[in-house]
Amino acid sequence: MFPHFQRFRWIGVATLIAGYALLVHHVNVTGRPSLLGAALALLPVFGFGFALAVNAVTRWAGVALMGGSTWLVGQWWWLIASHAGLLFYLQDVGLVLVLATGFGRSLLPGQKPLCVGFAEMLHGGGLAADHERYAWRVTLAWTLYFALLALASTVLFFLAPLPVWSFYANFLVLPLIGLMFVGEFLVRRIVLPQAATGGVFDGLRAYLKSH
Repeated sequence: MFPHFQRFRWIGVATLIAGYALLVHHVNVTGRPSLLGAALALLPVFGFGFALAVNAVTRWAGVALMGGSTWLVGQWWWLIASHAGLLFYLQDVGLVLVLATGFGRSLLPGQKPLCVGFAEMLHGGGLAADHERYAWRVTLAWTLYFALLALASTVLFFLAPLPVWSFYANFLVLPLIGLMFVGEFLVRRIVLPQAATGGVFDGLRAYLKSH
């Protein structure tokens, strides 16, 4: 029963993400300020508040964040809707830059590269020297890749029509990240065949299970 619940949960999450992307793209294509656009622009803030609210330690901060975002939509929806495209852009590029920063900071002296840590969790211990070097390079590759995605989003937002940027941000970013996973796996099968199983996503899943 539990595996089926997990499967349905991920299907539900994927459906919500796809539905949100479709609605955001619709708002961007129409180009008209609307209450829907304002609500969608602040929905991630509301969702973050909800995530805080379910934790006893951060409950009141989450409630305040949800209440504040709801109040803003109710009182200032026209102003928010008039700048919804900019808010969508900031959310998109902000998330990608957070990921780039997270991977990049782990490469600093005294830090453990994220992909090294993920690989250690996945394989249950320390890595061989060649595997550790490879994981370091993968961490660097993800850092540069996320930075490139953020750069592409910025160039399209400021130089291309809004619907073009919206199509990229809502329908291409996630597939491009998935393509990076596939590409890294194929490269690893060639240069490090003894560690051809698993990847960053599997390591992240192992990390989440351990916490």
